[in-house]
Amino acid sequence: QVQLVESGGGLVQAGGSLRLSCAASGRILSISDMGWYRQAPGKQRELVATITTGGSTNYADSVKGRFTISRDNAKNTVFLQMDSLKPEDTAVYYCNAKVMPVLTYRYLEVWGQGTLVTVSS
Repeated sequence: QVQLVESGGGLVQAGGSLRLSCAASGRILSISDMGWYRQAPGKQRELVATITTGGSTNYADSVKGRFTISRDNAKNTVFLQMDSLKPEDTAVYYCNAKVMPVLTYRYLEVWGQGTLVTVSS
């Protein structure tokens, strides 16, 4: 069974920084795209950033220049460095990955349990 476990959320003042981590565990053959999504209270889940195995990145306009996504393929881990945080960044942040488990030979979309980021003004 494949799991994504996030860490690094918390409370921070506006202008501050946080770094989220997400590690995939289980019997994994391969991971393709990884990414971060967020869901604020009363709103739909939205894409924050994605990264391919080769390191190509994509960001939501609202976080460009402030957030940086990266990954460690050897450790099946993806990171989200969040700088210059704003109150509107407050949300539950979810890790997402397309994972090929051993003996499955197809990619499955897996989600983490979410980690809360609260930015105070």
